[in-house]
Amino acid sequence: MAETTRGTLSHLKVLESEAIYIIREVAAEVERPALMFSGGKDSIVMLHLARKAFAPAGIPFQVLHIDTGHNFPEVLDFRDRVVADLGLNLVVGSVQEAIDRGVVREEPNGSRNRIQTPVLLETADKHGFNALLGGARRDEEKSRAKERVFSFRDEFGQWDPKRQRPELWNLYNAKVRVGESMRVFPLSNWTELDIWKYIAAEGIEVPDLYYAQRREVFERHGMLFAVNDLCRPADGEKTFVESVRYRTVGDATLTAAVRSEATTVDLVLAEIASTTVTERGATRGDDRVSEAAMEDRKKEGYF
Repeated sequence: MAETTRGTLSHLKVLESEAIYIIREVAAEVERPALMFSGGKDSIVMLHLARKAFAPAGIPFQVLHIDTGHNFPEVLDFRDRVVADLGLNLVVGSVQEAIDRGVVREEPNGSRNRIQTPVLLETADKHGFNALLGGARRDEEKSRAKERVFSFRDEFGQWDPKRQRPELWNLYNAKVRVGESMRVFPLSNWTELDIWKYIAAEGIEVPDLYYAQRREVFERHGMLFAVNDLCRPADGEKTFVESVRYRTVGDATLTAAVRSEATTVDLVLAEIASTTVTERGATRGDDRVSEAAMEDRKKEGYF
């Protein structure tokens, strides 16, 4: 990522510098932060930025993943390999374990996105995390577009859009009282295209699901779902083989693939540059429940 001929920083360098500044602010101001790491592309970029922020020292906080039990196995394998290679301290909150304990109950549609919220709050409280760094971006979804970089949460982990703090001149207020917490989004000003440009520029490895392969799929509600142990065709839904890839790797029961021939990072970049639909809008069935689906979950404490 070279500087321009006029000596100004490139667009990616500006985004990288801003994100590293935010990550360092959290480490300096917050007593016990944790970095959300699922093995998805945004959390991978976040981890890469955190490593840069504190190099040559290690990352000075733990990493956290809320395992819904519906994750893509390939993504979990990638997560575990990265954690082992870097010697990170991974904390996992299990939705399946919470179901077994009777803390939460599965919803009729099979989605575990809403019920992972109590597990996130319980896990954060158990480990004393009072700030969670996540890879959410404003371009993903309407409610995320209006959330601050430092998102204040009350003692119940809930988000109130009317109580957001001003962030003039990139000055962040991380003060919280006992029981309150922060969610922090260093990638707020990045786009999906920025993420992939950064992955290309830094040579960052991501799971193979993000690249096109010929996979067995079926069509449901106008979206293509790859056949796997968690997602099976219903009666009347015929399977066929199609070249597809995933733009996001959330709940494997609800996350659709997209038709694609993008088998390399450069081809992915070309594909994203020409699309007009966000990755969540194109592939996340759970966000189609209502216009306010994500905002409702965030008010309850969702990330």
